[in-house]
Amino acid sequence: MTDTEDNNSEDREQPLIEHLIELRSRLLRCLMVLLVVFLALSPFSGKLYSLTASPLMSRLPASAGMIATEVASPFLVPFKLTLFLALFISMPYLLYQLWAFVAPALYKNEKHFAFPLLLSSIVLFYTGIAFAFFLVFPLLFKFFTSVAPAGVTVMTDISQYLDFILKMFFAFGMAFEIPVATILMVSTGIVSVQALAQKRPYVIVGAFVIGMLLTPPDVLSQVLLAMPIWVLFELGLFFGRRFAPDEDSEV
Repeated sequence: MTDTEDNNSEDREQPLIEHLIELRSRLLRCLMVLLVVFLALSPFSGKLYSLTASPLMSRLPASAGMIATEVASPFLVPFKLTLFLALFISMPYLLYQLWAFVAPALYKNEKHFAFPLLLSSIVLFYTGIAFAFFLVFPLLFKFFTSVAPAGVTVMTDISQYLDFILKMFFAFGMAFEIPVATILMVSTGIVSVQALAQKRPYVIVGAFVIGMLLTPPDVLSQVLLAMPIWVLFELGLFFGRRFAPDEDSEV
C-alpha cells in the first residue's frame, strides 16, 4: 500500500471517529438532562401520581380508592411514573440533539422540509396525550365506574392503572402522528393524495380496528380513538396536497 493510499484511508476513518465522538457527546447530554429532570421531579413523585390518577379518583365513590397489591408498588409505581414524565418533559431536547446530529448530512431543501415535520410531530404527540388525559379519560372512567354491578366496589390497583394510562398515552400520541405520516408518504411519492382519498373507506374501517386493538374492549373508548384517527387522516390529506410532487387533481 502506497503512502497516498494510507493517507486516504486515514481521511476516511477520521470523519467516522469524529462522528462517533459527537454521537457519544450528544448521548451523554441527553442522559444528563434526563437525569436532572428526573431528580428534580423525584421529591414530588407521590403528588405527580395523585395528579395523574385524578381522572379516575374524582369519579370513584367517596368510600372507594386505589389499592397496591404488591409490596413494593407504593414506591416503584410513582418511581416509574416519574421516569416517564422526565422522558416526556425532556423529549424536545432529546429530539433537538438528534436533529443537530443528523442535520449536517441533509441538503438545504431537506432541512426546510424535515424540521417543520419534526416540530409538528412533537406538538401532535403532546396534543394526543393531552386529548387522552383531559377528554378521553374523564368520559372513559365515568363510563367504567357507572357500569359496575350493584355491590361491587371499584378499587383499581395503582400499577394496573399506570400501565393502562401509559398504553393509552402511547396509542393517542401515535394516532395524532397520522398527518405527519401522510405528508411524508405523499411528499416522497410513495402514494398520491388521490390514491389515499380512494382508500378512505378502508382507512375508516382500519381506524376502528386500531381503536379496538389499542383500547379497552368497550365501544366508547374505541370510538374516542377511531374518530380522531379519521379526522387526522383527512387533515393529512389536506396538507398533503401542498407537498405532492405532481398532484393537481381535486379529491
